[in-house]
Amino acid sequence: MKSLRLSRLLSALLSAKLLLSVMPASALAVSGPLAPAATSPGFTPPSATDCRRPIRTHEVAGQVAAAELARPEGAMAARGRSLGGAPGVAVPKSAVPASAALRESAAADSAKPPPAPSPALQAPAAPVVTAGMVDDNADFGEYLAFRARTPVEHQARDIRERYLLEVKDRSGHGVADAQVQVRSPDGAVLWARTDTGGHVWLHPDAFDKASSTLYQVTVNHAGQTAQGFLRRGQKDAVQVQLDEKPAAQRARLDLVFLVDATGSMGDEIEKLRSSLHSIAAEAARLPSHPDLCFGLVAYRDRTDPFVLRSHDFTNDLGAFQKVLNQLQADGGGDYPEAMSEALHETVHRMSWRGDGATRMVVLLADAPPQLGTDRPRYDEAMLAALGKGIKIFSVGASGLDRQGEFIQRQMAQFTGGRFVFLTYDRAGQPASGPGRETVHDVKDYSVATLDHLIVRLIREELARLLAMAS
Repeated sequence: MKSLRLSRLLSALLSAKLLLSVMPASALAVSGPLAPAATSPGFTPPSATDCRRPIRTHEVAGQVAAAELARPEGAMAARGRSLGGAPGVAVPKSAVPASAALRESAAADSAKPPPAPSPALQAPAAPVVTAGMVDDNADFGEYLAFRARTPVEHQARDIRERYLLEVKDRSGHGVADAQVQVRSPDGAVLWARTDTGGHVWLHPDAFDKASSTLYQVTVNHAGQTAQGFLRRGQKDAVQVQLDEKPAAQRARLDLVFLVDATGSMGDEIEKLRSSLHSIAAEAARLPSHPDLCFGLVAYRDRTDPFVLRSHDFTNDLGAFQKVLNQLQADGGGDYPEAMSEALHETVHRMSWRGDGATRMVVLLADAPPQLGTDRPRYDEAMLAALGKGIKIFSVGASGLDRQGEFIQRQMAQFTGGRFVFLTYDRAGQPASGPGRETVHDVKDYSVATLDHLIVRLIREELARLLAMAS
């Protein structure tokens, strides 16, 4: 008897699922919520309150370091060595496989007294580095054409169908950093956060293999919750309104430089090093006077002494400059590098601030990621970045091939960032000096110096916060 009741229950559920799949969107729209919303995403939301701390460093050792540390003399030599010059973080005394190290907690400096404030450093003369930029979300048709004519290996997420979500307050202003959940009738879920204008692009087929007709959209912000629906095929933006206007607050920017530190990146690292002060100074002078936090994640590959070395957020620019000054380009071996591991580190381990912070990653690389099955998937980190409100601005350095360009643009477009690329007087010849030419598959782009371009991106992100507060 019990098995008969269970059979009938399963038949009823299957019939309901079939009916749901064939009902028109207009009928579904008035039927109420599709399913209870999950209370939290499968990752830790941004929650840090500040970055007033000494630099904390975490390193994942590569095979070279592991083999060296396995010898008694190697282990002894490692005992006093610090990582990247950051105080109080020692190289592990035993070999740790990279995959295990990624899951471990970083060594904390909290038990040590903070170092004395770093004296102001004189900004070195920055070489002229020119770069162009394209916005693949603004010219989405051309971006889809680029993807169609670039058949390279990558981790696929279907973004061909997209919808704009707008979250506004009762005054009609965009609500920044609102947490968004998009849920299908089958329970497939996408997490996202609105940008500084209260917008976010949603791609249902990137997370829902069933291609559902209707999705429930749940928005949370500052204790408020509102719901709406995304109907497959709709032309207008999805709009969700919150009752209360968010309280105005000072702009806060978390900026991570995610840098390929292999041997071919020496010139690019030197250019970044010499430009940091001008980037920080110009950003600090913006009308919003943002509260700035800087972080650095450098990576190579598993065959190098380290796979990645991350320096968590700090507001001490002098200390951060010292860390950047000690970064050297070396190693690499084969062409692809450990970008996937580094992106996972950046998204999941850095202390991103919550409560309305603007979160940006500047990825500087000249090679694609390794795509082995034993490595983290960059597309999963990309989805988590969208869920945490982290925009990726990918900078293609000299030597970046078609696969690298495809993947860098894929991450930038999905998270709402831009694709930036270095330009030269003669395309494909970095030694020819700054100019307007590039080897990348782009058109209709403007050119500026790289540091001014980064500041422009920051300015555009933060300017919308001022408009919201007015």
